[in-house]
Amino acid sequence: MTSPRKAVFFDLDGTLADTAPDLAFALNAVREVNDLPPLPLATIRPVASHGARGLLKVGLALEPGMPGYDDARELLLNTYALHICRDTRLFPGMPQVLDDLEAAGTPWGVITNKPGFLTRPLLATLGLAARAAVVVSGDCLPVSKPDPLPLRHAAQSLGLDPAATLLIGDDRRDIQCAHAAGARAWAAAYGYIYGDDDPAQWAADRILVDVAALHGALRECGYI
Repeated sequence: MTSPRKAVFFDLDGTLADTAPDLAFALNAVREVNDLPPLPLATIRPVASHGARGLLKVGLALEPGMPGYDDARELLLNTYALHICRDTRLFPGMPQVLDDLEAAGTPWGVITNKPGFLTRPLLATLGLAARAAVVVSGDCLPVSKPDPLPLRHAAQSLGLDPAATLLIGDDRRDIQCAHAAGARAWAAAYGYIYGDDDPAQWAADRILVDVAALHGALRECGYI
């Protein structure tokens, strides 16, 4: 089989799929156990790409090393695992993007800091597990994004130089990971952007305001 000429990698939470509703459900379940009222999705959504650390900081003012953090983290992750695809959906327009990449013969994959025990069932439930050419979860390797190793590993698994790949993500770590590996990096500004963080300051090669802009950029650059 001939190796592909290029590939596209997606961050998962906030780039490929809108996972915030289920993460919010899990966080509010932890708040309920702690006799706290639920937070609105709009409050939780911006930190949905920041993992348990970010969620627990917003939801319970807990950080690693503080009393109660480990127990709260375990409850959060276990609750999320039980409800991992309750309301999660691909972002509108993303199914067409994936269809068009496949029709063009451009392999696509997922590079996420989400642990594998959550990534695998989520992609399977979304019907993407068998379609992704490569999946690199946050615990697949000794390091995760922003380290360049996850992207280098993904590229190598497809027989590609990282320079022939593109990583799309909604966090500065995605851009840092891609550029450190020598890959292209596009910022998904439609994703989960926290506080006054500004994708324009990430030094991304492109900033995508929505999935329609992503689709057009992929066509313009010859990925589809």
